[in-house]
Amino acid sequence: MEPKGFHRKLTAILSADVAGYSRLMQDDEAATVKTLESYKQVFFDLIKQHRGRVVDSPGDNLLAEFVSVVDAVQCAVAVQKEFHAHNAELSESRRMLFRIGVNLGDVIEEGDRIYGDGVNIAARLESLADPGGICVSKTAFDHIESKLPLGYEFLGEQTVKNITKPVGAYKVLMESRVTTKPGLPDAPKTKTHKTLGIVLSCLAALLVVIGVTAVWQLALYKAPPAPEKVDLRKVVFAPADKTSIAVLPFQNMTGDPQQEYFSDGMAEQLITGLSQTPDIYVAARTSSFAFKGKPMTAQQISEQLGVRYLLEGSVQRDADRVRINIQLIDGRDGSHIWAKRYDHLLEDIFKLQDQITMEVMEALNVKFIPGITETNLSISLKQYRPSNLKAYEAYLKGVSLFFRRTKPDVIAARKLFEEAVALDPNFTAAYRSLGFSYLDDFWYRLTSTPEKSIELAEQAAQRCIALSPDLPPPHGLLSMISVVKRDMENAVLHAEKAVELSPNDPGCYFSLGMALTYSGRFEEAVKAHETSFRLSPLRPLTWINMLASAYCGNKQYDKAIQLWTESIERSPDYLFAYQGLAVAYELSGNHEKARWAAENIMRIDPGFSIAFLEKMALNRDEEHRKRIFGALRSAGIK
Repeated sequence: MEPKGFHRKLTAILSADVAGYSRLMQDDEAATVKTLESYKQVFFDLIKQHRGRVVDSPGDNLLAEFVSVVDAVQCAVAVQKEFHAHNAELSESRRMLFRIGVNLGDVIEEGDRIYGDGVNIAARLESLADPGGICVSKTAFDHIESKLPLGYEFLGEQTVKNITKPVGAYKVLMESRVTTKPGLPDAPKTKTHKTLGIVLSCLAALLVVIGVTAVWQLALYKAPPAPEKVDLRKVVFAPADKTSIAVLPFQNMTGDPQQEYFSDGMAEQLITGLSQTPDIYVAARTSSFAFKGKPMTAQQISEQLGVRYLLEGSVQRDADRVRINIQLIDGRDGSHIWAKRYDHLLEDIFKLQDQITMEVMEALNVKFIPGITETNLSISLKQYRPSNLKAYEAYLKGVSLFFRRTKPDVIAARKLFEEAVALDPNFTAAYRSLGFSYLDDFWYRLTSTPEKSIELAEQAAQRCIALSPDLPPPHGLLSMISVVKRDMENAVLHAEKAVELSPNDPGCYFSLGMALTYSGRFEEAVKAHETSFRLSPLRPLTWINMLASAYCGNKQYDKAIQLWTESIERSPDYLFAYQGLAVAYELSGNHEKARWAAENIMRIDPGFSIAFLEKMALNRDEEHRKRIFGALRSAGIK
């Protein structure tokens, strides 16, 4: 029976102390105390933001508890990243490095204090942590392994004073993103496959094979294949005479998953900003964002993308302030080249983005375009900068949903883009995205009057032109509008203009390849799609399928089959690929495999029919359409 006033509970415990505190005090007592108090206040604020509670904080020690072990570890990571940025501004001898241990265990609670084995284990884990590092118990690890985009190194079973059984311990690898155990290779990665709804799958299927349609440039994509499946022979790396960099998705350190759009938006804006100078090669969003949450080292990511440098960071938003930690990493060895912490008012977010862009360029020793400053950089990016911050937030939320490419998300994204332009009628980028979302009415059959939706998309494009007459028109949107209007000449012209203006943008080559495929110019389409692959090594499924479609139109059936097979490996129920395989196998004389593919089409979507494909067909190559429909009928599709 517990003494009166005591009760037990399961809680997440965080224990921290300063490594080398006695030396710091001996060297400069006053400065050490001042730094410690400053750092502890940051610690207190982050604990509160992550829904934790400070239990005690004597001297250089700190003990806190959290209801969720996920919150506890997220807080620990945020703390170490924050301190890393602070320490970068101090001399090496004055840097203050905390060690943090996190455990999930049983404790005895008396008033505001907690005691027991759970606390003792957290303290032991703290002593095992590297200065500036984090160590977690196996019980904590079991709860966070699949929930946080971090890596872990198993440290073995550790003895703890007064604890009978050894305690499993893991080192948190905030940079390398892999989980390892002594004597074993990297832990196997679990593949996940998201399956689109049948309506979307059906519609996606008909987009590729007969050149019916395609979802906007970068949008419809699945998780990339595991690193070992990427064929680097197909990759053309960045030009040797250019500095090359990839901006990875920033970590959301607010503790609120709903704020993910904001951290993603920050990374996207930096990609756009860094792309303004011709002296730097910036990996496309479709490539760098494919690594979000993936268990890979900096060296592996750098090799996959063919870039020298990686820019990663974290974003923490609190009421009217935003705190950003940035790290520039050498992809050859994973070493940190430059790091900085920014703490600004939210209303200064655009100025902050420009400042970060310029400082990253300076750290890379990239020469600025003559006369470029933060001021005229902002002018060149004005289409992305509304005067109303709420409009900017609505836009970022809409972009986040738009890229998920599910029917509900497409509908929700439309509403957010409409909200953005209502809040700021001069927000060019929001109008462009709104135009693409109107075209989703056609792709997803969201309306019985697609002509009206196409008209609204045209109005949005014209609004973009009117708002930014000094900037190039939205050729990607205009090309897509021309495709759905079956005006293939203009579709190709606009796509070619997009390539001319942005020769390093793989999405522009994808648009060109799509327009050429619909025009029946398959050989040219193949070249355009292959270029998009070279510029974006980790290609989205849409791009794979569009290139396969061009190969099929060009009667290169073996190559088409290879690509559609890759699509199925990445997404086993992807109707898009089965339809292509049914056609390619039948036309190459393999009737048995064509029947197999057709059976899978009907398994995934029992309502699939050739009549629907005939109604939606956009490709004007009549001979090609007849081959497609004939092959599907021979394979068993009615």
